[in-house]
Amino acid sequence: MVSGVPARSATRRVRVIDSHTEGEPTRVVVAGGPELGRGPLAERRERFRRDHDAFRRALVSEPRGSEVLVGALLVPPEAPGSAAATIFFNNAGYLGMCGHGTIGLVTTLAHLGRIRPGLHAIETPVGTVDTVLDPSGPVTVRNVASYRYRAAVPVEVPGHGTVVGDIAYGGNWFFLTDGPPTALTLENERALTEFTLRVRAALERDGVTGADGARIDHIEISGPPADRHNHARNFVLCPGGIFDRSPCGTGTSAKLACLLADGRLGPGEVWRQEGILGTVFEGSAVWEGPAVRPSIRGRAFVVADSELVFDPDDPFREGLLP
Repeated sequence: MVSGVPARSATRRVRVIDSHTEGEPTRVVVAGGPELGRGPLAERRERFRRDHDAFRRALVSEPRGSEVLVGALLVPPEAPGSAAATIFFNNAGYLGMCGHGTIGLVTTLAHLGRIRPGLHAIETPVGTVDTVLDPSGPVTVRNVASYRYRAAVPVEVPGHGTVVGDIAYGGNWFFLTDGPPTALTLENERALTEFTLRVRAALERDGVTGADGARIDHIEISGPPADRHNHARNFVLCPGGIFDRSPCGTGTSAKLACLLADGRLGPGEVWRQEGILGTVFEGSAVWEGPAVRPSIRGRAFVVADSELVFDPDDPFREGLLP
């Protein structure tokens, strides 16, 4: 056995369900994943990282996956009342929480016949989130507590001057700015990606972090919506240098925390967050002590129910990425 990938004498088969949430793909590992034992989910995530990272690479990188794909490994939940427990990962590593991935996971569980419409608790490494599967298909995720850590933080970005943004947590760490260098359209994706990569590099250069030195690995730019029925449009850079096709669940959660902190949105008021493809998450939040508890509503669609084959003679059975 090499880091969770089968020995050369055996062929391994892994069942996965692929879906997309408002355009952003999720791959849920249903069977055939590594055995991580029991215990706190954060500890099992570290076990995954330490002992089975080749399995992560094999699932989400070419030739089986792509750099935009987010994986979700189903593992046994700890709490008796939980519908599922999951560890999210992508081409760059491991995520604390994933909003679009949770919506995709709940839709996958319904596809498998494991849940019916109603309330379902999903365990993640950063806490348990409550989800509601609507009979008509949409899923609402009541995310982990979210908050703004610092407001109006300036950073000097080469080629763009001073960029000012908020640092906020929505299950992952974000730097949120309202100053797009160009229109937030898919045609400008390369320029937007280059800009957000420079912003992230400038934050790292200056040692700007989240709480307790946490790395800010998501950059979110906001601008006016294309549809007047929505409130804003965003572009989100994810940890692996790829942009989020959806409006980003944890990014929308971080945005809601900033909006409530500024008094621009009231508790329980709906915020319609448009993504770069024009798809929408409906979000709202209520105060919970010094933080807010966001709720995100969106829809996912199952696109494949299949087996991945790990051929022991395949030179790329662990993926093309190192």
